[in-house]
Amino acid sequence: MKNIVLSTLNAKYIHTSLALRYLKAFSQHDFPGIQIAEYTIKDPAMNIVSDIYQRKPEVVGFSCYIWNIEETIVVVSMLKKIMPELVVVLGGPEVSYDTEYWMNRLPEVNFIVVGEGEETLHHLLTELEGDRALYSVFGLAYRNKEGRVVINPPRPKLALDDIPTPHRFAEDVPSLANRVVYFETSRGCPFSCQFCLSSIEVGVRYFDIERTKNDLLYLIHSGAKLIKFVDRTFNIKRDYAMDMFEFLIQNHNGCVFQFEITADIMRPEVLDYLAENAPVGIFRFEIGVQSTNDLTNSLVKRRQNFAKLTRTVTKVKESGKIDQHLDLIAGLPEEDYNSFRKTFNDVFALGPEELQLGFLKMLRGTGMRHDADKYGYLYMDHAPYEILGNKILPFSDLVRIKRVEDVLEKYWNAHRMDHTVRYLIEREFTSAFDFFQEFGDYWEERGWQKIGHQLEDLFTRLHAFLKHRGTAKLDIIEGLMKLDYFLNHKYKPRKIWWDFTLDKPQQSDYLRLLAEQPEAVSSSFAALGIGEKELHKHVMIEKLPFRLDRYLQSGELDRTSEQLLIVYFPPDASAKPQPFTLALEPTSA
Repeated sequence: MKNIVLSTLNAKYIHTSLALRYLKAFSQHDFPGIQIAEYTIKDPAMNIVSDIYQRKPEVVGFSCYIWNIEETIVVVSMLKKIMPELVVVLGGPEVSYDTEYWMNRLPEVNFIVVGEGEETLHHLLTELEGDRALYSVFGLAYRNKEGRVVINPPRPKLALDDIPTPHRFAEDVPSLANRVVYFETSRGCPFSCQFCLSSIEVGVRYFDIERTKNDLLYLIHSGAKLIKFVDRTFNIKRDYAMDMFEFLIQNHNGCVFQFEITADIMRPEVLDYLAENAPVGIFRFEIGVQSTNDLTNSLVKRRQNFAKLTRTVTKVKESGKIDQHLDLIAGLPEEDYNSFRKTFNDVFALGPEELQLGFLKMLRGTGMRHDADKYGYLYMDHAPYEILGNKILPFSDLVRIKRVEDVLEKYWNAHRMDHTVRYLIEREFTSAFDFFQEFGDYWEERGWQKIGHQLEDLFTRLHAFLKHRGTAKLDIIEGLMKLDYFLNHKYKPRKIWWDFTLDKPQQSDYLRLLAEQPEAVSSSFAALGIGEKELHKHVMIEKLPFRLDRYLQSGELDRTSEQLLIVYFPPDASAKPQPFTLALEPTSA
C-alpha cells in the first residue's frame, strides 16, 4: 500500500492530534506512504472529502471522539460513494466501546481499531498486504465473509517505550509556535470516576523520563509556545512531578506548560518549591473539582478531600505564579439545582482564573451510562450524549444553568470586567452564582443569545441589566466599568459606551495640568515624561465620583472627593495600559 491517510477532525485549527502522530510513528518504517491530514469540525465536508480524494489513499483512518464522530460519519459516507474500494478504518475512544453498534450503524466502515491503536493498526496494515488473517489481529473489529461483525480479543498493553516518539516530524516544525502541542508522559489513571473513560483503564504506565525530557527539549528548541500534558493526573507520583517541574523551570525558554492536577494530593513541599522557583506564567494547572457534594462524589466513586484541595488552590493562587483552571460538572447524581449552586459558589470563592462549567455526558463505556436508568437520566442519543435531565434536575433547571455558563464565559473567564464583576459579587448579589444566573436570565429574555456582540455591547448590556434591577451605587459600578473598558484596549479607544463626564475644553485643561504637573499624579506617572501633545494621543481621562485608588487598595468606598481616572496607552501595543488617579476637589457627598 503506497498511500495511507491518517485523519481526524479537530475541534479547532490550533489543536493537533497526538494520536495520529503516534500511529504514524509506529508504522511509518514498514509503511512509508503514511500521511497525516488534519481538519476541523467547522470545515465543510466537501472540502475535507476533496482534499482526501486528491491524496489518492488506499486506506484512510479516522480518529474519533465525541466532538467529531457525527461530522466524521458524513465524510466517510461521501468518501465511500466516490471511492468504493477505499478501506476505511475508525479508531479512538468514541468507537472503542459499543463497537458492534458502530459496525452495524456504519456499513461503509471496514474496520474499527479498539483501544490503543499503534500496534493494532500496524498489524492490520500488514495483514491487508499479506494473508489477510484478520482473526489474528487483536483489538480489531471487522466483518467476516458472511457479513457478521467479529470483534477480536483485546490487545495486551504495549510497552510504552516500544512506541517511537511522535514529536519529531519535520513537517510539524513550521507550525509549532502557532498550535497547541499535546504531550503525554504516562497513560492511565489511578482513579475510578464513573463519568470518565479514563476510569476504565487500570493502572498508570510511564514513558522513560529521559526520552520524555529529550522530546520536550526538542519541542521547546523548535519553537513550541504551548505544551499541554494530557496525563490524567500529572502529580500522582510526587518525585516524578518534582523532577519534571524542575526540568521545565530550567529549560522553559518562554514556553507555557499546562497540566491536569489532582489538587488534594499535591504535596506541600512541591507547592513550596513552585512558589519559590517557578517563573510567573509558564505553568497552568487544570483541576477537576466537578462537585463539592460528598454524596455525589461517593456515588461516582470520586475520592476528593475538598479541604485539602482548597489549601492547594489557595497556596498556588497566593504565590501569584500559576494560573488555575477549575472544572465543574452539572448534572452528577444527587446534585440538584440548589446543590449545584453551592458547588459553584464553593469553587468560585477559591478565585480561579478560569472556572469551566460543563454538563454531564453519558460517554459510551462509562459506569454513569450503565447506571443511567437508576437516576432517571435522559440524554442525547448521539454524541456528545449530554444529559437532558434526571429525577432531581429537570431540563428546565439545566437550561437555567446553561445561562450561567454563557455569562460566566463572557464576563469572568474572558477577564473583560474583573474589577466590576468582583464588586458586584461581593457587594450587590447574594452570591457569584446568583449574579451569573440573574444576568443570564435577563440576557436570554432580551434575546441576546441569538445575536453577536462587540466589546462595548458587553458593557452596555451589563449596564442595562444593572439599571433594570435598580442596583444601588450604580455610579460606583459605572466607574469600575469605565476602568475595565479602558484596560481592555491596547490603544486609546476611539469610541466609548457612555457619555463623557468632561467636555472637550475640560479634558484639554486637565491634560495641560498633567503635562505641567505630572508629579501631582505620581512619581511613576512623572517618570513617563509625556508631553501635552502625546497626552492627547495616548491618554484617556474621566472623572469618577469616588476615590478609586482607595477602593483598589483596601476596598474602601470613599466619596469625600472626586477623582480623575487617567489611563496611559503606550505606543508599543505589547505593553499594557497603565491606570493612574488624581484626587480632585472634595464633594458634599
